[in-house]
Amino acid sequence: MKLVPKVNTEGFYLEDELVDDAFNGVVPFYAQPDSTDQDEGTEPKKPELLGYTVGVPITTPGLFKPRFDLAAWKVYESAVYEAQEAYISALNDWQAKGREEGGQPAYVAPKQPDKLWTEGLTPEQIAELTKQPEPQPKLREELTNTQIAMADMYEQMLAMQAELKALKEGR
Repeated sequence: MKLVPKVNTEGFYLEDELVDDAFNGVVPFYAQPDSTDQDEGTEPKKPELLGYTVGVPITTPGLFKPRFDLAAWKVYESAVYEAQEAYISALNDWQAKGREEGGQPAYVAPKQPDKLWTEGLTPEQIAELTKQPEPQPKLREELTNTQIAMADMYEQMLAMQAELKALKEGR
């Protein structure tokens, strides 16, 4: 079993889901309609698409809001389908010619895109998330006053220690 990401219909990461080790690809998941709300004479409600379970791991570390590029995945799936169709056609032609002309055709799968996971936030949104809050003037003043009070207490403690030492030595 392995964990794979689930994304919404826009490709934004939602959560991880535990699936079989053999799972790969992108599979939609749906909200099942409540069958108790339907009358017997009405058409059944269609399930609502909620998002996709993605068998492509997040390979880019440090993303604030991971987003899976569904459009790039669909282009890749189309390329795989076309490559499979071309292979089947070439294989059928080779078999029809008696398998003697040339070698058996080989299937060449298209390369899966590298950057399917991207940052879902704009640079401005990331800057807003990562900026350090500036101390408020009132808090700064309170901090300064606390530091002054602590310094006064430290001086008093030193003076008391000196008095105590003098008293002990005077005995």
